[in-house]
Amino acid sequence: MTAESTGSAPVRVVVVGSTNLDLVVTTPTLPRPGETVLGDALRTVPGGKGANQAVAAARAGATCAFVGAIGQDGFADQLRANLAESGVDVGRLRNVPGPSGVALIAVDASAENIIVVAPGANGELTSLAEPDRAVVEAADVLLCQLEVPLSAVVQAAGWARDAGTTVVLNAAPARPLPAELLDAVDLLVVNQVEAAVVAGQGGPAEPDGLLDALVALVPRVVLTMGAEGARYADRSGLRLEVAAPNIEAVDTTAAGDAFTGALAVAWAQRRGPARPAAVTEVLRWACAAGAACARRPGASSALPTRDEIDALYARTYPTTAPAGRGGTS
Repeated sequence: MTAESTGSAPVRVVVVGSTNLDLVVTTPTLPRPGETVLGDALRTVPGGKGANQAVAAARAGATCAFVGAIGQDGFADQLRANLAESGVDVGRLRNVPGPSGVALIAVDASAENIIVVAPGANGELTSLAEPDRAVVEAADVLLCQLEVPLSAVVQAAGWARDAGTTVVLNAAPARPLPAELLDAVDLLVVNQVEAAVVAGQGGPAEPDGLLDALVALVPRVVLTMGAEGARYADRSGLRLEVAAPNIEAVDTTAAGDAFTGALAVAWAQRRGPARPAAVTEVLRWACAAGAACARRPGASSALPTRDEIDALYARTYPTTAPAGRGGTS
């Protein structure tokens, strides 16, 4: 059941996370250690996993608020304006002394990328305040990543758990997670590399093994697999695999953020889908969002609108209704 189908207000998503200015260069091939390659013109694009996912959620139809930090430099106004112009509430975006976060990104001809992040102001978000708590407790979904200090993520997740707000954690960049955070997570979203780190596995592992390890830690897991789609597991024993739309990728930089933001919206609109068909539709809609994003260059500038997600969903999965629009739950 969705907000649209009931006539109620849109779902409320709050993101606690990072915002960066991305410095992006396209190159024929990604450099190896010690190698210099020539690239095309430099582009500056607002990004950061937290900000990207907030914009993605807003464009996917949610009412979204962002809790984060920017610096006192030339990038700060651009980062704040990008969120506000995308329909994200920036009332809890604070300015702190020093530089804003910056990401250095190289994208090759096959749309693969390498990213180095200088956290800047994001690293100063070590604790949250009572006004942040009010925003978290009023939300349907709290969406977090790990580009800000873990202490803030743990604090927000604890507030959300106590208030009955669904906690979605995109554990990126990956690190071992404390029990107090894992206990608060309702839905974990990771790629295969991140999954291995969170699960404490030293080397590559098969998806089934990763899912088994992760559902021992959290109730539900979505494993993203890029162009191959996504897999899902929960403690009821449900296992699902969803194919991604077939598209010509241009830049995959924010595709994962598009997927995660749309997933949070669709999950909340379904009020936590339980049946396999409902979960499948949610995953397909999120895959359509990620694929739609990868068709354009850039980070936040490439994030798709709800109509774009629906269009690619309908083209790829013609026998089911878009999870963000309706259907059974």
